[in-house]
Amino acid sequence: MQRSRLARLTAGVAILGLVLSACGPTGTGGSAAPSTAGGASAAPSTAAGGSAGTVKLEINPWVGAEANVAVVKRLLETKLGYTVTAAPLAEEVAWPGFDTGEIDAILENWGHPDLEKTYITDKGVAVDAGLNGVNGIIGWYIPEWMATQYPDIVDSTNLNKYADLFKTSESGDQGQFLGSDPTFVTNDEALIKNLGLNFKVVYSGSEAATITAFQQATEQKTPLIGYFYDPQWLHSKIKLVKVNLPAWTEGCDADPNKVACDYPLYKLNKIVAKKLADSGSTAYTLIKNFSWTNADQNLVSDYIANQGMTTDEAGDKWIADNEAKWSAWMP
Repeated sequence: MQRSRLARLTAGVAILGLVLSACGPTGTGGSAAPSTAGGASAAPSTAAGGSAGTVKLEINPWVGAEANVAVVKRLLETKLGYTVTAAPLAEEVAWPGFDTGEIDAILENWGHPDLEKTYITDKGVAVDAGLNGVNGIIGWYIPEWMATQYPDIVDSTNLNKYADLFKTSESGDQGQFLGSDPTFVTNDEALIKNLGLNFKVVYSGSEAATITAFQQATEQKTPLIGYFYDPQWLHSKIKLVKVNLPAWTEGCDADPNKVACDYPLYKLNKIVAKKLADSGSTAYTLIKNFSWTNADQNLVSDYIANQGMTTDEAGDKWIADNEAKWSAWMP
């Protein structure tokens, strides 16, 4: 993909993230990480007690990524006999784990050409394991009531005349644009500057906080414009309308400082450690074959975020209800 993450993570955060703590990702469900803490053993390794081995997965800080892991983890454990550890890590923090042996697989990669070059092409410690079936859509969204009340607001060229609607104490004399987790893939600061918009990015800090903001803006009819994406379970609960930015064309976002176009459609893929791929193991076969839809992911995300299920419970329920789908992934 053409976009890149903001370089906001310090080395200290990276080190902390790689200590595979038992705390869960900060997704909307607030659920615990799907598995046990783990150390830096080589991947995958044969374990004692008849286990098929250990597989180390990574969970990005959004509930859709947690949903991927919920299903793949439980299939690895219950159908193939593996021990699975799952580390909640920001994307850029996770990739070095292919080099150190901390990570075996990222199940939802939103693309990072620079990291792909470093860890796939140059170091040769990771490989592309194919698409996971989910199409990622990133963009600027407003609550449906705003699009109804102000029909031309959905065209980004008209946003400046509505900037005053979005002013907050944090944005001052400019309209507030609600960013999400600052480690997410985002071009919003550059877009606002390059499109000459009188807005200021204010980061919510997490997916959960952004969801709450859109829910409140819908229920209370308060103006809000911000960064959001699909797949995400919220789209099945409330109606958000995507703002039309200048159309994406190949290369329009090549320079992150000069971006003045919409985000592209992202066909999400899986990245695995080369050692796992070369092993020919049943774990690699399952991960390579894993492919589902936006609707599948949103359903499991809803189980976790809104129906009080743990990640294991959500994974088990989806597996029980969808044997025809997952049986095609099995070795």
